[in-house]
Amino acid sequence: MSYKLENVNNCTKKLSFSFENLDLTEEINTALKEKQKSSNLKGFRKGKAPLAMVQKFFGPQVESDALNRFVQKELSNAVTTEKINLVGYPEFSNMDYKEGKSVSFEAVCEIFPEVELTDYSTLEFTRDTVEASDEDVEKTMLSQLEQKSEMKEISGDIGLINGHHAVFNFEGEKENGEKPENMKGSEFLLEIGSNQFIPGFEEGMLGLKKGEKRVIDTTFPDTYHVEDLKNAKVKFNVELLEIKEKVYPEINDDLSKELGYESAEDFKTKTKEQLLKQKNRAADEKLHQEILDKLIENNSFDVPKTMVTQQEKHVRDELKQSLQSQGFTEEMMTEYFAKWHEDVKSKAEFQVKSGVILDTLARKFEIEVNDSEFEAKLEEMAQGTGLTVDQIKSFYAKDEQTKKNLKYAIREEKTFEKIKENLSVK
Repeated sequence: MSYKLENVNNCTKKLSFSFENLDLTEEINTALKEKQKSSNLKGFRKGKAPLAMVQKFFGPQVESDALNRFVQKELSNAVTTEKINLVGYPEFSNMDYKEGKSVSFEAVCEIFPEVELTDYSTLEFTRDTVEASDEDVEKTMLSQLEQKSEMKEISGDIGLINGHHAVFNFEGEKENGEKPENMKGSEFLLEIGSNQFIPGFEEGMLGLKKGEKRVIDTTFPDTYHVEDLKNAKVKFNVELLEIKEKVYPEINDDLSKELGYESAEDFKTKTKEQLLKQKNRAADEKLHQEILDKLIENNSFDVPKTMVTQQEKHVRDELKQSLQSQGFTEEMMTEYFAKWHEDVKSKAEFQVKSGVILDTLARKFEIEVNDSEFEAKLEEMAQGTGLTVDQIKSFYAKDEQTKKNLKYAIREEKTFEKIKENLSVK
């Protein structure tokens, strides 16, 4: 055997190769022919120069190509022989080549880790109780009537409460007396209690009446996206112009039919069913997160740097989209990622470890996803989005990777169900 295999850790192997009698004849001939096709030597049409002349002009490059082919071939043979499940591309080092005589080199290979999980059958978890009150159902029904709602002014001697919509002017003043333009607004509309403004602002407006003015003292949070406003103490001069409330149309049979339901009762029943599905999904996701937290805590293992790096990029891309939707500029995002770099990396590593654990258990339980389960998931998604099954199918038919991702998600769901059978959930 021309190599030695060494286990560095549970996700890394090192192959050390040594060839004392090196024969690159086969690889050199292959490299010469490849170079001949692209060579453009004087006196010959492109690709028609004799091999001997190609060797004369491109000898060192051809030999380098031949050596590379030899190294790649030997590595591939070793990986196949040892059944190494490669993750990413091997890292080569300590290359020692003596022209035409010998070569030695090392290749560090990251592999998908094999993990032996500790017994988790004694673990106990509590799943949140799920219910949908009449108030929850009504709020959800009203959310579907958002486009049919209208704002109406509330008259009378009343003060602002949560749920009211305030129309007001405001101007912020920093401790040094500065009044930045980005802390001013006129005829601004805000739902009180929506927490759209910084902590303390909306609470400071409670009780205000139309035409009244008030000074609200606040402190910007240390996580605020504008650097010079982090932890800044600011007072806001506020003038309330109007108090409004959002008025929705009466939910009756006719309106319900416009929305695609058979009746007002059908609207309420189906809304409750959908709301319970959402709440159950949220309860399951919370429980699954707690299970993964405990499994990772109880099982220490290494994961490939390549996988963590790839997942870190995915986490950053998702965060970037979220930050952009919040109005973050490139400069602000650069600052954000510099500050939270370690958190992003930790999240990526957690996700990779979660994937390894779930894959390990899925293989242990021999869990696969068949076509009927995939079709059922598409129908479930159609019900939750308002799209037709055919529209959902069309979306997943366009991209094979997207389809694979969904199948993987279904496999994870089935794996969690099997895990829960083997531990205590109250």
